[in-house]
Amino acid sequence: MKVQNKTTKSNILKKLFIKICKLLGFEILDQNTFSSPTLEKKLDENLSIINEKSIILPLGKVKITKKVSSILIVLRMNTDVEIWDQNRRRLFELPKIEYSKRSLNSLIKTIDYCKSTYSNINIKTIIVDDNSNNENLFQIKKIIKNKNIDILQLDYSKYRNIIKKQKNNETFANLASLLQCFEIGKEKGEDLIFFIEDDYLHFKSMMEETISSYERIASQINKDIFICPADYPYLYMNNEKTNILIGNKRHWRTISKSLCTFLTTKNLLDKYWDNFYQTCLDRHDPFEKYLNEIYKNEICISPLKSLSLHLTNINSSYGLSPFIDYKKLWEENKN
Repeated sequence: MKVQNKTTKSNILKKLFIKICKLLGFEILDQNTFSSPTLEKKLDENLSIINEKSIILPLGKVKITKKVSSILIVLRMNTDVEIWDQNRRRLFELPKIEYSKRSLNSLIKTIDYCKSTYSNINIKTIIVDDNSNNENLFQIKKIIKNKNIDILQLDYSKYRNIIKKQKNNETFANLASLLQCFEIGKEKGEDLIFFIEDDYLHFKSMMEETISSYERIASQINKDIFICPADYPYLYMNNEKTNILIGNKRHWRTISKSLCTFLTTKNLLDKYWDNFYQTCLDRHDPFEKYLNEIYKNEICISPLKSLSLHLTNINSSYGLSPFIDYKKLWEENKN
């Protein structure tokens, strides 16, 4: 009887201690049972709570101060041009519409997965389409049916007197579509803005991991940041110093260059609007010259390993991320 009373008393004290820890905002990690009594989760589950706290074993808790309320995704699409500015074929050597469709399929998958996890975050997608023919446009509209996705057509006339005259119409259209995307972000963005091109395949966890890692890292350094979802091979060609950071479920590295698929905040878009605008006025060398200048003052990170795959030529240093099963990801997103 004494043993039973002692056990009962111990259980009561344990429950009281857990309740007090919850009230004070502390977490208990029980390595014996590999669980957290305060979170009521096993330690191999996701312990973080969006917009509240990020918990990584054994680094502990980061209080989220950079909370995410909404994401505007601006997808830049051209269903016809094989590889702009290059006389090469993409990996798998199919018509460009096939890459646009699979890219869109993968984007919808990662958005839906993110919504199932973070239902309180509003996600809106806008496609800026560059002159797709009726057949291609029909296929795209079929994919996005019943999704929260709008299509806007690229307005060439709006930019004729803004963008410097280019050698060919493809280069002009590329600059114009990028500028229209940036303007949409500036006009309609409220919190996070994700500029994406239509030759990327995304892993299902891309959006969830990018958002949760943004919250953790930006809260740690108390600063808005840029995030590139692809691990580009060209960033390993030089002996460039980098910092390794812990995100939600993977490592991230600081980078000093990116292409035109990246996530940022409305605050940084406004702050560096001149750099965004200048990027689109002419064909610079490198193309992202004015974007890369921003990273001298602001932090840009990319994942290790990649969350998105840039589908260019197999020999392109700007394309295929290392250690990815390209064929598997390609087949998973077949229409």
